[in-house]
Amino acid sequence: MLLTSLYNYWVVIALMMIGLYMVLAQGNLIKKIIGLNIFQTSVFIFYISVGKVNGGNAPILAHGETIYSNPLPHVLILTAIVVGIATTSLALALVIRIKRAYGSVEERDIQAEDRPC
Repeated sequence: MLLTSLYNYWVVIALMMIGLYMVLAQGNLIKKIIGLNIFQTSVFIFYISVGKVNGGNAPILAHGETIYSNPLPHVLILTAIVVGIATTSLALALVIRIKRAYGSVEERDIQAEDRPC
């Protein structure tokens, strides 16, 4: 069956659309950051799914093994996770500063306060 064999790709599409919807439709800055994290997670899952080799083993030379999986996608995803945590913490710190400056984390309220009267 096509649906069950490509299950991880359907999960990637669902998570990507949920994250994109949250970024575009939500006015709350915290919800936008959560949407970006969901979108980022879908990219991680996609990249790991593409890097998976069916029947592949760890790249350790062993007698009788001919198919090896490339460890590079997994290593890159570990690095991307660390960078994602750092950018999320920076974004949350910026939201704290915006809350102190404007008194709200709602995009509509912030834009209304910035408009000249």
